[in-house]
Order: sequence, then C-alpha cells, then structure tokens
Amino acid sequence: MQKLSLSQIIDKIESAQLFEAVIDDYSFTLKVEEYTPYVCAAVHDGHKLRKELWGNCLHTPYERWYEDDPATKEMVANHPIVIAGLDSRFEYDLNRAPENAIYEDAWGKPLWKNPLSEEMKSKSLAKHKAFYDVSRALIKKLESLHNICIVYDMHSYNWKRWPREIPTWNLGTQNIDNQRFGETVESWRQSLSEIQLPNDLPSSAAINDTFYGNGYFLKFITSNFKNTLVLATEVAKIYCDEYEQVLFPEVVRAIAKELEVRIPEHAASFMEKHR
Repeated sequence: MQKLSLSQIIDKIESAQLFEAVIDDYSFTLKVEEYTPYVCAAVHDGHKLRKELWGNCLHTPYERWYEDDPATKEMVANHPIVIAGLDSRFEYDLNRAPENAIYEDAWGKPLWKNPLSEEMKSKSLAKHKAFYDVSRALIKKLESLHNICIVYDMHSYNWKRWPREIPTWNLGTQNIDNQRFGETVESWRQSLSEIQLPNDLPSSAAINDTFYGNGYFLKFITSNFKNTLVLATEVAKIYCDEYEQVLFPEVVRAIAKELEVRIPEHAASFMEKHR
C-alpha cells in the first residue's frame, strides 16, 4: 500500500489509475482495483485516536471500540473499490457534518478532561475534509464512466442494548429517492435476509427498523450526485462479543464470503435497471 497526499490520490482518480493507498496522515485508505460502478465504504471501521489526544480523553479504549464499527472493512475488503476510515469516531465522526463531527460528550459521558483547542479541532477537521474531497472525486469519476453508481455504506450496531428483538441487518432509507430506487432497496434487503451464518445465527433484514439512514456520508453523496444511490447497511454485532471486546473471525469471514457474491450481483441488477 502506498502513502499518498490528498492531491496525489485525487490525481490518480481523475486519470483513472488503479492504486491502493493510505493518505499521508493515516486517516483513511482507498483501494481501486477497477473503476466499477459500485463502491464499498466502511467509514467507522477505524479505532485510531491521535496520540496527542490520549491523555485528554475520558473514554477508555474499550468504550471507544464499543461504539466504533470494527471489522466492517474486512467484510467488504475483497471488492474492487473500498474506502475506509482509520480514525475513531471519537476523534471526529466521518458520518457527521463538519460542524458536528467533533464530540464534546459521547453517549452521555463527557469526552475530554479539558476542552479541545481550536488547533486540535482543526487538525481533525482537516482529515474529515480530505476524506470528503476524495469521496467527491471518486463518485464524480464513477458517474462520468457509468452514468450511475451505487455505494454500499457498511456499519454495525450494538444489538444487546436494544430492549426488543431487532433485525440482523437494517437498511436506512429516509434520505434517498425511494420512489426511484425502492425496488433496489427491497432486493438488497431480501438478499441480506438470505445470508447463511455459522452457529445458527439469524439473518433477518428490515428497512428503517433501528436506524434510518441519517448519516452525513449518505447525505453528502445523495445531495451532490443525483445518479448515485447510497445503501446505509447496518449489521448487528453478532460477529463479536460486545461486552468482552472479542471478535468472532468465523462469523466475519462468513459475512465477507456472502457479500463477495451478493454485492456485485446486486450492483449488476441495479445497473441493468437504472443505467
């Protein structure tokens, strides 16, 4: 994997070069093996917190891990285009707008011993901006090549905190064009519900049952690119023990294997219908 500057990454996208890179501040990665009409994203996969913030953070590494989306990149790593965050949402949240991306408190608990300086905030927001500059360039290039594009926006959520039965998979669709893309949403929900998981784990799927697709990543792309559909796809953390911070690699591998087939099949169907 190369280490590239923001301008170098954008230049490679604009000239349709194939590459795999980490941006020079190590805040996110992008792999492009082929300029396919679909993208996989894992904006909350990262757990890194800038070292100069460690002593000021009141949340433990476990508390941060619990709210991040570990292994979501691994679930889609074999696809041709994958963009993924490396930093924890506790430094800045890529799925929030810039003005709300830096937390003062998180899940009812103050985050910082002392308020962050403007310099500290600016460092984090520069990384947030770089991610979106690259995302804009990438989707623009894909729309120019294919006219239409689909993004699988992968997330996970802590199912044990819910006091009711919840689906294994949830699609959030409140901020997309459901009249235009409703059939594509339903076909993705159906495909997810058919996933076979080890240890007799369930694979139910629902739409707007736990989350509604209100993330900034989806809103940013949807508002800037009218021919790109973003599917906010949440998986319950059945692939780990939320309380013990233990991943179940066989479940992660099973999800990745299923998605390796289902995502390109679904994307091809989307292209056939909407191109």
